[in-house]
Amino acid sequence: MIINLSLSDTNKRSNQEDEEEDISYLKERIRYLTQMKISLERDLEYYRQEMTKLLEPPYIEAMLLEVLNDGRAIVKSSTGPNLVVKISNNIDNTKLRPGISVALNNKGSTIVEVLPNIYDPFVEAMEIEDNPGFTFKDVGGLQNQIREIYEVVGLPIVKPELFKSLGIDPPKGVLLYGPPGTGKTLLARSLAGEVKATFIRVVASQFVNKFIGEGARIVREVFKLAREKKPTIIFIDELDAIGSRRIEMGTSGDREVQRTMLQLLAEIDGFDPLDSVKIIAATNRIDLLDPALLRPGRFDRIIEVPLPDKGARLEILKIHTKNMKLKDVNLDYIAQITEGLSGAELKAITTEAGFFAIREKADYVYQDHFIKAVEKVKKRLEEKKQILGIHI
Repeated sequence: MIINLSLSDTNKRSNQEDEEEDISYLKERIRYLTQMKISLERDLEYYRQEMTKLLEPPYIEAMLLEVLNDGRAIVKSSTGPNLVVKISNNIDNTKLRPGISVALNNKGSTIVEVLPNIYDPFVEAMEIEDNPGFTFKDVGGLQNQIREIYEVVGLPIVKPELFKSLGIDPPKGVLLYGPPGTGKTLLARSLAGEVKATFIRVVASQFVNKFIGEGARIVREVFKLAREKKPTIIFIDELDAIGSRRIEMGTSGDREVQRTMLQLLAEIDGFDPLDSVKIIAATNRIDLLDPALLRPGRFDRIIEVPLPDKGARLEILKIHTKNMKLKDVNLDYIAQITEGLSGAELKAITTEAGFFAIREKADYVYQDHFIKAVEKVKKRLEEKKQILGIHI
């Protein structure tokens, strides 16, 4: 009788354990299926949204021209005509200002969205620096040029109240001219760093496009971007690429270049004020420029950037060698034997001197290394003169 009770208790415990295992399994299964359900619902919602996007009609891109007092707006449609359209209630009216891009409903031509600014890829690829790492301390031997360019471009940005108090319009920009390598680009970039302005560097040939009207459009977009990032300094290098003298007869390509230059003139001296946007242009051939670019009101000051004299060459050498490990180097003598060389060529001399030291596995750069570097750079210049057959 005792044995039978023991067997019965054992069977009960075994059945109870099986039931607990089954319940645990079912709970785990329910948890798994719940997670699967949530995941499938998430996927279903995603594909439902994608189907909605595919079935939605496309919007029409347009440019806002004017907001009317009755709550409507005038837009220039990308399809051609100007349209008077309504404005959706979910649009913040404070964001609506002339010149922005908006999206129009395809059926009712209602403004349903304010589009972000979209710039031409050529404009986005330009060299744009929000805070250039150069100041006037990095420029050697151009004290007079620094003073003049700061008066015309720097002061209107840093102290615009000075011009308002005197009742005069601030200058719009300057034109730098001189031989290659004399520091025109460095001067412009250093000014932007000195006044904490955005620096946009563009080579004038980037404005030239094979399609009619494209060059003028790129010019407009550059100035539009500059106004958004103001204070801004636009540096146009090699201005003679689009600013050469106009001729009555020419190819269609010449006429397109002239249209681009006219758009540039309109941006500099047009109805829209430049405010904190200043222009610095540079050229090696000022004799080729059109007179319209040189008259007052376009470039308020024309500044020559000549080859450095002995004192300026010494300053340039000191700037380029301030981080070099020098020993027994007489920079005054190096400045004396580099007559006629530009700032860029002086920088090349310091680099070549460093290479001579590396080649000899020296711990310092010595005077002899600089002498060899001067000879090498001068020899290279002589070879270039012979190849080109001109005086550089």
